[in-house]
Amino acid sequence: MELRWDVVAWAAVALLLFAAEALAPGAFMLWMGLAAVAVFLAVLVVPDIPLLAQVAAFVVLSFVSIQVYRKWVRGKGRERESDHPTLNRRASQHVGRVVPLDQAIVAGRGRVKIGDAFWVVEGPDLGVGTPVRVVGTDGVALQVESAA
Repeated sequence: MELRWDVVAWAAVALLLFAAEALAPGAFMLWMGLAAVAVFLAVLVVPDIPLLAQVAAFVVLSFVSIQVYRKWVRGKGRERESDHPTLNRRASQHVGRVVPLDQAIVAGRGRVKIGDAFWVVEGPDLGVGTPVRVVGTDGVALQVESAA
């Protein structure tokens, strides 16, 4: 069996990509390396594949393998439920709370004081001192409704 340059080149590309992944882990080069291995095996089995088809196959396989990684491998870690779902979301921590209006809601906007902080509230027009229930958030504004 003769040594062909395209077979050696794809093996070298795969090894270089695996080495790059080992030096700077992030699971990105790994998938491109697997695409290079697939092209290497294809060229090894079918020696007459044109160079342009080899490169096109590498690009397509790299893209597909990275998308598979992003959707099914990396995406699974993001589906975990947190034991503190409102951590770092201060406005969401107040949902369900009943507080009196510090400033009347006029034209849909007013203000409440929760602890030592003032919060902009949005809801139906209500007078000062009216108890309101926080029912949601919109950025840093609290969505409220009358609790009376």
